[in-house]
Amino acid sequence: MTDVLHAVNVTKRFGGLLAVHDVEFTIPEGAIVSLIGPNGAGKTTFFNIIAGIYDPTAGEIRFRGKRMIARSRRAWLEPLLWVVPALAVALTTVLVGEAGASDIVIALGIFFTVIALMIVMVVGVARPPAYADFLTRFGVFRSARPNDMVVAGLGRTFQNIRLFANMSALDNVLVGMHSRLKATWLDALLSTPRDRREEAEARARAMQLLDLAGLRKRAHETAKNLPYGDQRRLEIARALASNPVLLLLDEPTAGMNPRETADLTKLIGRLRTELGLTILLIEHDMRVVMGISDRVTVLDHGERIAEGTPDEVRRDPKVIEAYLGTPAA
Repeated sequence: MTDVLHAVNVTKRFGGLLAVHDVEFTIPEGAIVSLIGPNGAGKTTFFNIIAGIYDPTAGEIRFRGKRMIARSRRAWLEPLLWVVPALAVALTTVLVGEAGASDIVIALGIFFTVIALMIVMVVGVARPPAYADFLTRFGVFRSARPNDMVVAGLGRTFQNIRLFANMSALDNVLVGMHSRLKATWLDALLSTPRDRREEAEARARAMQLLDLAGLRKRAHETAKNLPYGDQRRLEIARALASNPVLLLLDEPTAGMNPRETADLTKLIGRLRTELGLTILLIEHDMRVVMGISDRVTVLDHGERIAEGTPDEVRRDPKVIEAYLGTPAA
């Protein structure tokens, strides 16, 4: 079994606060892995590092065999590369001007200097794969951002629900597909057959995901008007819309009643069996963790204190101490 994600000696400091310390962590392909620990153990911080929201202070994360997250290296060189094309055009303009070129030629040189600088800046912001490969050749490494991780195959939900509250459930899911759509702005402007075909396919796929989440009948309801449990499931459907390989669920059953919790637990199981997803979840409900996980990792004060099957972790003295404390002397 191959590993979807491998974290090596990951550490994160916020000033003097050591939130995550030297964590080694692996997620096998097709597994459901739970990350648990007391409040303040560093679980969400570690989640945010995996998702590209935080850069680690030390260590690295490999996703699908590729080094994606680590401390930046030679990042100072990237801005210099941005201005090289513009400087080349500007220098050519100066040389042509000294050779007695007309004012029109010089004006065109200035125009193309500005255009070259704008193009390179846009590419630097968009960071297409070819651009990232180009930087690698110069020894420049920039830690992946959240959008990079989504494109690479990672989807996530949040501890506090983050939906587009005034959009319909269907539109929320369609937004999640944005990174996978191929039609350009010109296709949309001209309403080309490619754009219409992709739009129809996206809506059909969105309805399938809503059906999987049990929300097909609520597709056209505004997200903020949905019951709490439905909003949780909608957030999962939106995360699925990006076609992830690894799905991160941050306390998916938080605030749910027992029936909603049982329904969502069944849904998580179906995501693996029907979609073949690998799943990492943070969860405080130990019945959910012990009932669905293949492996459980425990953090306490930012450090990994235990890892193993649910039964092994349940009996581990360090885990019992972390949750219940040590007996008074």
